[in-house]
Amino acid sequence: MKMKFNFKRVALLAGITLLGLTVTACSSSKKSTGFQSDLNQKGTLTIGLEGTYAPYSYRKDGKLTGFEVELGKALAKKMNLKAKFVPTKWDGLIAGLGSNKYDVVLNNITQTPERAKSYLFSTPYIYSRAVLITRSDETNLNSLSDVKGKKLAEGTGTDNEQTAKKFGAETVPSGDFATTVSLIKQGRVDGTINSKEAFLSYQKSSSTKGLKYKDVSDEKDPAKIVALFNKNSSKLRKQTNKALKQLRNDGTLKKLSEKYFSADITK
Repeated sequence: MKMKFNFKRVALLAGITLLGLTVTACSSSKKSTGFQSDLNQKGTLTIGLEGTYAPYSYRKDGKLTGFEVELGKALAKKMNLKAKFVPTKWDGLIAGLGSNKYDVVLNNITQTPERAKSYLFSTPYIYSRAVLITRSDETNLNSLSDVKGKKLAEGTGTDNEQTAKKFGAETVPSGDFATTVSLIKQGRVDGTINSKEAFLSYQKSSSTKGLKYKDVSDEKDPAKIVALFNKNSSKLRKQTNKALKQLRNDGTLKKLSEKYFSADITK
């Protein structure tokens, strides 16, 4: 009986030791994957964006390009990953992140306290200045305080829409910048609050005759533009911030900014 008891005890101890080794091995395996454990697909950084908002992301000759497209590729390269882009309409873009449609959103996203409740932010990579765009013959819209009671074309759920409503404007949904410009020219809206860089970029390839803009950045702090992550993607956020710092230090971020915005708006 004594020998049998000892045998069971030794077997039990051996089992516990083996279980401990297995748990340790699993933990080590999980740890070894690092930030890639936050990815939907190993070896690939899946990026959500609109693909219709120049110069951030848009199509040229059918090919996806733009500031955030090149930024996404540069970030993926720094992290030894392949960049994969998933164009998605704005009204479902952030929701797509919540349903794990992609790993990160790069889409001129403004850092706000409301979004901080549900998502993680990268460090800012550019700072967007606001302008009020109106028809050239408009004389009553010169500041944000003038938009009260006016109709402004804004993207649904955007920071610009929130600002317009904050100052008392009536907002009309607009899916892209070209549509917004058309609505203003046709007199269907009084104007829009948008980014100065978006207007200047549009001006390079399209006519802005009959339009003007007023810089209102002194009335509104520059928007901190960030990459957006799920709350459980802290490792990926950390690695992205590391890559962003490298791109800032080696001059890539500034170079891309000057290429697409004709100015350094990374500070």
